[in-house]
Amino acid sequence: MKIKLKLVDEVHQKIVEATEILRGIVHKTPLDKTRTFSMWTGGEVYLKLENLQKTGSFKVRGAYYKIYKLISKGKVKKVVAVSAGNHAQGVAWAASKAKIESIIFMPEFAPAAKISATRGYGAKVILYGRTIDDSYAKAIELAEQEDVEFIHPFNDLDVIAGQGTIGVEILEQLPDAQIVVVPIGGGGLISGIATAIKKRRPDVKVIGVEAKGAASMYESLKLGRIVKLRKVDTIADGIAIKSPGEYTFQLVKELVDDIVTVDDFEISDAMFKLLERAKVVAEPAGAVSAAALLSGKINVKGKKVVAVVSGGNVDASLLATILEKSLMSEGRVIRMIVELPDKPGTLKKVLGVIAEARANILDVAIDRISPQVKPGKALVLITAEVQDPDYVDEVMSSLKKLGYTLSIL
Repeated sequence: MKIKLKLVDEVHQKIVEATEILRGIVHKTPLDKTRTFSMWTGGEVYLKLENLQKTGSFKVRGAYYKIYKLISKGKVKKVVAVSAGNHAQGVAWAASKAKIESIIFMPEFAPAAKISATRGYGAKVILYGRTIDDSYAKAIELAEQEDVEFIHPFNDLDVIAGQGTIGVEILEQLPDAQIVVVPIGGGGLISGIATAIKKRRPDVKVIGVEAKGAASMYESLKLGRIVKLRKVDTIADGIAIKSPGEYTFQLVKELVDDIVTVDDFEISDAMFKLLERAKVVAEPAGAVSAAALLSGKINVKGKKVVAVVSGGNVDASLLATILEKSLMSEGRVIRMIVELPDKPGTLKKVLGVIAEARANILDVAIDRISPQVKPGKALVLITAEVQDPDYVDEVMSSLKKLGYTLSIL
């Protein structure tokens, strides 16, 4: 117990220093009350918008403070890091700000946009390996060979302290907060936030959220020791970590009140609702706190709760897919297959019926040649946007009255 408390005190001292060092360097991000999320959950919900931070995520806080500490200890010309996205951009930006070189190892599958952004912040990017573990091993090898400082994405006390400045800001912006909900990957973010909050307001509950397909901290706490998952499977790539760090495990075990998990459907739904109702662009990892609230995994009725939106660096194609799937799941976009006589004017009649039901036709595809299509018939796949899901019944009823066979996908 003494060892854990000593660790908490050490991190807290660093957070106090980091708060001053980062002042004017990074943004003090907004804490935005959301009326809609409050109504849905029964609590008073605020969003801590780290998606609006420099580089689009909280990672720049820990990266800059770590580099500051290295420079204060002696001459540092270069740092090495490994990341598939946000940590890479944070280190690259921080190193550039400090006028030192950065080398970032990224796996070959890393999104092109994140590779480009990391290079844009001034880093030398080396693509190596198919997994982040491959990249990590190579980065450590280079750091040892060239005697260069390696900046760990989460298992580093300075990095943890930098992230902890978010907790300081939350209590400055909402002194009477009662619950703070934080994403968990490796655990650096929640370790820092929990330390900052519990040292100032031990009565505030700090609750972590992991992706169900990458719940390494949850499993570790359940077994009482650090475990390494055999695989991770989630759209939340920013928190798809197989194993927490030694420091983060100890801090979370000591300070965090609870951990819940959310699945990819719940994450996607939260991303959609954040964008549509709160006008917030969140990456999957950044949306898990909101997902936990919206799915009812955390009871916040009558409480003032802060959900940390940790980042907004979402791939555009993934976001487009999530939006389309969400609209379909809510019945606001429908796809139907209609079997029609392959005769002039028939399709026009069908589209007219759909238009009369105040539906906006988005796409039409016609299949005449597949083996399952009867001779003289055509299968028409129609995608349409409807103002209200009840209109679907109206469309189906009207088309059936005309004698057409149809089904909703």
